[in-house]
Amino acid sequence: MSFSLEQSALAACSDVSNSVLQRRSLSCRSSILPPLVFQNNSKRANLSLSKPLHVSAVEIIGKDKEPVIKCRAYEADKSQPIQAAAQEVKSEAAKRVKIGIYFATWWALNVVFNIYNKKVLNAYPYPWLTSTLSLACGSLMMLISWATRIAEAPKTDFEFWKTLFPVAVAHTIGHVAATVSMSKVAVSFTHIIKSGEPAFSVLVSSLLLGESFPPAVYLSLVPIIGGCALAAVTELNFNMTGFMGAMISNLAFVFRNIFSKKGMKGNSVSGMNYYACLSMLSLVILTPFAISVEGPQMWAAGWEKALSQIGPQFIWWVAAQSIFYHLYNQVSYMSLDQISPLTFSIGNTMKRISVIVSSIIIFHTPVQPVNAVGAAIAILGTFLYSQAKA
Repeated sequence: MSFSLEQSALAACSDVSNSVLQRRSLSCRSSILPPLVFQNNSKRANLSLSKPLHVSAVEIIGKDKEPVIKCRAYEADKSQPIQAAAQEVKSEAAKRVKIGIYFATWWALNVVFNIYNKKVLNAYPYPWLTSTLSLACGSLMMLISWATRIAEAPKTDFEFWKTLFPVAVAHTIGHVAATVSMSKVAVSFTHIIKSGEPAFSVLVSSLLLGESFPPAVYLSLVPIIGGCALAAVTELNFNMTGFMGAMISNLAFVFRNIFSKKGMKGNSVSGMNYYACLSMLSLVILTPFAISVEGPQMWAAGWEKALSQIGPQFIWWVAAQSIFYHLYNQVSYMSLDQISPLTFSIGNTMKRISVIVSSIIIFHTPVQPVNAVGAAIAILGTFLYSQAKA
């Protein structure tokens, strides 16, 4: 049941309200009603009560001298608002399920990528080519999706690519540096060091952007830095190139996030298409450097050696690491469209835990107790940082 009351008509209603309320109780929450100014005139009010009413919504219409208050109410024995509330609950539950599916898919794809990536790098230690193939595979997948209209192609212009360029440069450096790191050290160690990314984020934001943070944010960096340092010192297979690769990757991804926030404000490109464009531009940037650093001759010799040692399944490893790299990044960017940065940050922390644990189990990585404690402290610090930043 819906009705409208003019404020000036409430005076007429108030004369009869006592007798009406004696027969029927009118239930409403006064806290949701705006203060009313009663006027002594005799305008008629369209109001008839046959059953107790509950006010469910109040809206003020008009800004003149006598604004109209539109009230939505329902009879006590009706269930319309209850049904609406049930629909809201169902909608919220569906959204949570959707986010849960995004997270589970993101973590699973990331774990699979890291496993196959490490297998490829163990047999074929050419991280520059491996990084290039990952970007090339993702770019090809998205071009096919756009051509077949499985996904809608984004509408971009020169300004879009101009703002995307510094993001792509940082993304390329971070991607290659992380791959170089994993070619030299255990997957678990790379991800432990990469959990120190918040420390780089605060450092860069403070020094270059002049941002300040609450004391809790600075305090959360203590376990991050301490845990990473403890894990590095106690790592059994420590390698300086692998360590520096993970550190450079942290710094590059911080700049990628900063450039992305500045350049993509107000842009209507979806998360999936944004990452596709980022992959394509990164591929263009990376290819000439990969050729100059490693080169086709080294790639061909290493390929023959890997095939002779591993067999045809090596080709599947290369394809799998390339496909799953694109898929896990694509899902992570798609999830950013659905969740807050805080939720994404927590999800990223949990992703690192799943990768570290699964890689230790699959590759039988030897871990000292002190090393495990350092990793746990660093990851805990990352979680505390995300909470403090909020």
